Amino acid sequence: MEKSKLFTEYKIGPLTLRNRTIRSAAFESMCPGNKPSKALYDYHVSVAHGGVGMTTVAYAAVTKSGLSFDRQLWMRPEIVPGLKELTDAVHREGAAASVQLGHCGNMSHKKICGETPVGACTGFNLYSPTFVRGLRKDELPVLAKAYGNAVRLAREAGFDAVEIHAGHGYLISQFLSPYTNHRKDEYGGLLENRMRFMDEVMDEVMKAAGSDMAVLVKMNMRDGFKGGMDIDESLEVAQRLKDNGAHALVLSGGFVSKAPMYVMRGDMPIKTLTHYMDCWWLKYGVRLFGRLMIPTVPFKEAYFLDDAMLFRDKIKDIPLVYVGGLVSREKIDEVLNKGFDFVQMGRALLNEPGFVNRMKMEECARCNCGHSNYCIGRMYTVDMACHQHLDEELPPCLKKEIEKLENK
Repeated sequence: MEKSKLFTEYKIGPLTLRNRTIRSAAFESMCPGNKPSKALYDYHVSVAHGGVGMTTVAYAAVTKSGLSFDRQLWMRPEIVPGLKELTDAVHREGAAASVQLGHCGNMSHKKICGETPVGACTGFNLYSPTFVRGLRKDELPVLAKAYGNAVRLAREAGFDAVEIHAGHGYLISQFLSPYTNHRKDEYGGLLENRMRFMDEVMDEVMKAAGSDMAVLVKMNMRDGFKGGMDIDESLEVAQRLKDNGAHALVLSGGFVSKAPMYVMRGDMPIKTLTHYMDCWWLKYGVRLFGRLMIPTVPFKEAYFLDDAMLFRDKIKDIPLVYVGGLVSREKIDEVLNKGFDFVQMGRALLNEPGFVNRMKMEECARCNCGHSNYCIGRMYTVDMACHQHLDEELPPCLKKEIEKLENK
């Protein structure tokens, strides 16, 4: 039996983590007013106390136009003191702190981001739903610089690392994917052109990160549907990100506006999702057509591993971070022994913030997440919370849905 690497130190660029675990940038929805809250502080400190190597604050928009939700972080100077309190507390627990930076592109509404949502191309996004304005060429360098400015704010706030979101159908991904990028200028067409905006962002990010901040990039291995990015092109993207200076790659997949459950796997709990919605027409629309709009993609443990192995074989001399469906010490050890340098977990650490410490004590440790995806159905409107740890009593219809999904 191979010796476990799980509790050994390892480096991401200039940063050394105490073990190989990272809390993934699963959206918390804990930032009313687009600023950090006590709930966000308490959750990340609990994960750090629970033994994780690094915890990642999720999905901070680099500009107001990049906001998807009204409970999402927006990087600006006035929130730095609140974030510094969080990072100081995480450091006191012995963990590192990272923040994910991105721009949602077409996945927004005017009432959230303050303008008609923007994207790689003009069109209509059925999943928001909203009209979308294609970005002008002269706007792209300004947006790229916004990523660099967000990195500088992250350093000021005490973060050890940033994770640039280049996957899941958000703005950088919208430029990379042939599904969303139909531009006729030098930012569209061949992959070399579709990578141009990503290159410009990474240039600004690496300059801002300097020599003392780690830079991870979350990217898609596949978009998850016909007509999207697939393995061959994604391998080229991974190599380009390495050439751009990224210190580690987080290997994911899926497209929130086309294949959301390819990202998370399992069923979307439609009753839960609509129960918390406050828009009446969207609530009834999703009740009627949700199963068609959000098709199920079956869950299995380590569901991205086969694709990730193709990247491990081809992409050398850069740490690779595996994410997707890790809920047991046994499978985590298997992934690390296959050559991945770190693992990210989301739902496992929502279900049990102290799971990493328990794995240190129990070689057969397995978290108690039942994969009903209640946390996902809830997070879009309220916050990301596990149904096993709620203070409030759930209505019978939601209890029944959870039981049905967890016993499939």
